[in-house]
Amino acid sequence: MIMLFALAWSAQSQTNVEIRCSSANAAGRHAELCWYDDMLSQSETVVDECDADSAGTFTLRCYLRYPRLVFIQIEDYSQSFYVEPGRNYEVWLPEFDWTIDERRNVQLDPVALPLEFLNLPADELNLRIGRFEAAIDTFLLEKRAVMDLRFRPDRRYFDTLEMVARAASPADSGTFFGHYCDYRMAELRFASRAESRKRILERCILGQEVRYWDEGYMRLFFALMDHCISKGTSRIPMHRLTAWVEEGRLEMLLDSIGLDPLLRNERIRELAALQALKEAYYDPAYNRERVKTMVERLAATSKFDEHKELALRLARHLTNFESGSEAEPFVLPDVDHNMVSLDSLLGKWIYLSFVRVSDPHSIGEIETMAHFRDTIYAKYPDVVFVSVSCDREFQKMYHFLKNNKRGKRYEWLWLHFDGNYRLLEQFGVVGYPAFYLINPDGELHYSVTPPPASGIFLHGPWVKEEVDENAGKSFFGN
Repeated sequence: MIMLFALAWSAQSQTNVEIRCSSANAAGRHAELCWYDDMLSQSETVVDECDADSAGTFTLRCYLRYPRLVFIQIEDYSQSFYVEPGRNYEVWLPEFDWTIDERRNVQLDPVALPLEFLNLPADELNLRIGRFEAAIDTFLLEKRAVMDLRFRPDRRYFDTLEMVARAASPADSGTFFGHYCDYRMAELRFASRAESRKRILERCILGQEVRYWDEGYMRLFFALMDHCISKGTSRIPMHRLTAWVEEGRLEMLLDSIGLDPLLRNERIRELAALQALKEAYYDPAYNRERVKTMVERLAATSKFDEHKELALRLARHLTNFESGSEAEPFVLPDVDHNMVSLDSLLGKWIYLSFVRVSDPHSIGEIETMAHFRDTIYAKYPDVVFVSVSCDREFQKMYHFLKNNKRGKRYEWLWLHFDGNYRLLEQFGVVGYPAFYLINPDGELHYSVTPPPASGIFLHGPWVKEEVDENAGKSFFGN
């Protein structure tokens, strides 16, 4: 009996937040509750997921120890908000056009889910943040003539701005919302050049707890340290930084960063170094492989557990879609509804394409693939074409291949993405068509795979160079 009670208590203790959502037209759609593991790598974790029932209702749950920014994701659409431990939320999703993604690229031009929260008390965190941000926006709009960054903003107005914002939504000192207001105002002051980096670091960061879990704190820290180190400093020129990264001298890099009086604290210095290494990875002045090695070395040698986790996630994030990274496995239905796994194709070169059969750009590349298909399949049996149709309806792919007079030209493996939007995100698909070349070991061969029209089928990595045995021999056989 005691054991059963303990198990029941343990199960209940795993969730202390419940989000009950009803909708007008989301019946049968898959919903996910996600959050960022950290603000540095911005890697995502799916905390809970479920399918909406026939009435369009679903419930998502999670366990929290502190307020946290989460977002509900349905297909290619999402909405973020804060949730607090021990609070339940009722949400209404009005009628929504789920086909917007067929008319515009919602990956590059996102569309938010119009979630409406019901029965919230006046002191609820999201409402307080909303009033605070609304007061800031209204004030900045009214005073834009004297706070325009194209000119020299009048610093006196920032004190007034803070008074107006805090009056609209008073905050208790030391609470999550109080910290949110402090970090938000500091970020605005820094962005508007009303207060120096040094003063804000001393006031908000140095000598205080590092709030890794607080999105507002981390956003302020990264804003303050943005490209402060990776582009070189007054004490450390950039050519030294690139040389230390090239030589793998992590200790020298960290010690040199510590020459800055503001970065003498070891924990703050390492966090700033991680941000600098992330920036360096995308800077052509640095060697990407060496930067990744430095991040991995910091993960192995840091004395701070938080930094070890940050560095490991950052290393994975940096190489997500890079050459040599493992291709995301999947199992999808073919045109005859047979389930096909990516693993079953390993051992061959897989030219994987994500397309929409109603998209003219996709059709153009598909035609190019069809032109080369017979030649490639006959000459290189270790190459296979795989196209994943990302059209919302399975029937579009079926009619394109079975009822189209040109369908017989596209005789290679076709799969349907089956509503697996998470798979598209894991592959980094942000537009159609998208191409990925997977080597026989299941790794991405290119960081950016050339499309068929580039001529890749004429000089692909599966083409073995013919060696002339007589090359280098003289007429006399020497």
